[in-house]
Amino acid sequence: MQYILVIIFLFAGVVESIRHRKLTVAGAIAGGVLGFGIFIGAGWTGLGMLGLFFLLGTLATSWKRKQKAGIGMMQEQGGQRNAGQVLANGGMAGLLGYCTLFFPQQKDLFAFLVAGCFSSAMADTLSSELGTLYGKKFFNILTLKKDQRGLDGVVSLEGTGLGILGSVIIAVVYSLGFGWSNHFFWIVLAGTIGNLADSVLGAALERKGLIGNDAVNAFNTLIAALLAFLFW
Repeated sequence: MQYILVIIFLFAGVVESIRHRKLTVAGAIAGGVLGFGIFIGAGWTGLGMLGLFFLLGTLATSWKRKQKAGIGMMQEQGGQRNAGQVLANGGMAGLLGYCTLFFPQQKDLFAFLVAGCFSSAMADTLSSELGTLYGKKFFNILTLKKDQRGLDGVVSLEGTGLGILGSVIIAVVYSLGFGWSNHFFWIVLAGTIGNLADSVLGAALERKGLIGNDAVNAFNTLIAALLAFLFW
């Protein structure tokens, strides 16, 4: 019965995200498939993390759209996220969730890793979408010299703080579902390091055109998952 409820819930989410033009059709379908895997790995708490990431990410992306467009920050297709962007942000979490089918005895571990992925993805989204707007001084993460806001690998104290807040939000959801423990701090730490690694990759590789933004986002969730595994 719970799987039927999840399918209905995810189907409604797919339809609504398309209807409100938050995701492309392919992006919404990809999100539904990943969402089912996340449920397998982390249950309703996993879907809670996914839903909150999507909600806050959408709000952050839409916030002050005209100002973002003026500095070249808006997503393609009018702010809609496509399948590549969905997979880049949630693909690792979905994959880890599906791994539970093959290693059911490690379900608690995979739920923890899923939280690490969302911690990094949320941190990256809030720091990039809001940090660029509210940051006061911007620095290249590799050289620590002042740099132009909005460029790959450029960070601010305000943006980094917003990223940490995003990781804390995910850690709270995880703890509400699985219990309060030192896992809370490990999830925040994994997300924060993953977010900083995103900036490093942006400055070192993306700015030079060696990799794209989707690859950077995928790597930051992978790094966070690996860190969470080490912390576990």
